[in-house]
Amino acid sequence: MTFVLIGVNHKSAPVEVRERLAIPESRLAEAIARLVQFPGVEEGMILSTCNRVELIAKVSSDTLDLRGFLREYFETDTDLLADHLYEYREQDAMRHIFRVAASLDSMIVGEPQVLGQVKAAYAVACGVGALHSQLHALISRAFAVAKRVRTETAIGSSAVSVASAAVDLATQIFGSLSGKHVYLVGAGKMSELAARHLIAGGAEAIFVANRTHARAVTLAEKFQGTAIRFEELYETADRADIVITSTGSPHAIFRREHGEKFLHRRKNRPMFFIDIAVPRDVDPGMNKLDGIFVYDIDDLQAVVSANVANREREAARAHEIIETELQRFLARLQTQEVTPTIISLQEHLETIRQAELDRVRGRLGKLTAEQESAIEALTRGIMNKVLHTPVTALKNAAREAEANTVVDHVRRIFNLNPRNLNPKHSNPKNLDPKDLNSKDTNTRPIPISRPRSEKQEEPAREEEKKVTPS
Repeated sequence: MTFVLIGVNHKSAPVEVRERLAIPESRLAEAIARLVQFPGVEEGMILSTCNRVELIAKVSSDTLDLRGFLREYFETDTDLLADHLYEYREQDAMRHIFRVAASLDSMIVGEPQVLGQVKAAYAVACGVGALHSQLHALISRAFAVAKRVRTETAIGSSAVSVASAAVDLATQIFGSLSGKHVYLVGAGKMSELAARHLIAGGAEAIFVANRTHARAVTLAEKFQGTAIRFEELYETADRADIVITSTGSPHAIFRREHGEKFLHRRKNRPMFFIDIAVPRDVDPGMNKLDGIFVYDIDDLQAVVSANVANREREAARAHEIIETELQRFLARLQTQEVTPTIISLQEHLETIRQAELDRVRGRLGKLTAEQESAIEALTRGIMNKVLHTPVTALKNAAREAEANTVVDHVRRIFNLNPRNLNPKHSNPKNLDPKDLNSKDTNTRPIPISRPRSEKQEEPAREEEKKVTPS
């Protein structure tokens, strides 16, 4: 098990660096295919989004450096990226993948988009045959971990942007945004973003007024809304349930007397003003009117700050989940690494046991069922005692870092080379006893015993007589 992850993200590199490494969706399959062709890479996946570009690979050597692939694929000097690249190996790489999928490493902690992006990258990697073993299991587990984090914490349940906070507050006031009308006063980016969130929340008609009418027309077209000339603002504002204002005016453009007129025309139906202008566009006195709700940028930011603090508390719970899941996954991987050796060792000794039984049966003659059972129990008991120490060592090593070293030692001691592990020989019945006497030093099992002297043969013959049928 050797996982390596290398990459850049919004925390380690500015956008001008990230865009140099970004891989468009149309080229992602080809890039992943190239990655798994890189010497030493057994499995691989690439995640490329606006906020991160990461390569994760299962490699054959813990010294393999994926910077070589970056140099080759992007034709760039990785020394120039040294201050921005991060690299994780083994447990740290696994932990990072879990954190990314669970949105703990995102620009906005808890946002759901990144999980979909990881799933899309996973699908592409599977499509080109780049995932098939341990890395496949790791990414699949990351999805389960992300789901558990979403289910058991509230990390994604609260607004953490001004625009999303505005939607939350509007929903609290109106109960539902379905069918509500939105009036944008000013055509700035923040107003547009807030409008997008409100439309996504169910709001219906959009009106746009701006001092430069052409800009109002452009923005209105984005939402299939209606552009209104700025001088008609006070005659038309009462059409809206929600007013988002950001004009850059040095003085308030909505005052108490305007609010009274709006409520009169609306027959006291409530209006919600989202004032994201600095200086403020809405006079604080408006908020004293029954039916008028005004939230300025500080109010919205206070909601965001409270929600960010809440997400941080939930993120701490999410980290605990990730650590628990990481240890479970590690134990599973480590067990998988020693299990084939344990099975091979058991089969190897069983083959020797059966061969030795076959060798002596000819001299023992016909045995009774009771004698057969006694011999079976005796030889199997010896075999199990021989197995106990190495199997226990392997199982204990599965939980430690030196698992591979112990596996190698056991394979060498018991001569569990590739031929012994071949499926052809996995069933002792398929192994010709002659193979036990093979002169091939690379495949010959360890001898059961040394040739006995004449003095040693006498007690053995006496033992054979005891089980020979009369």
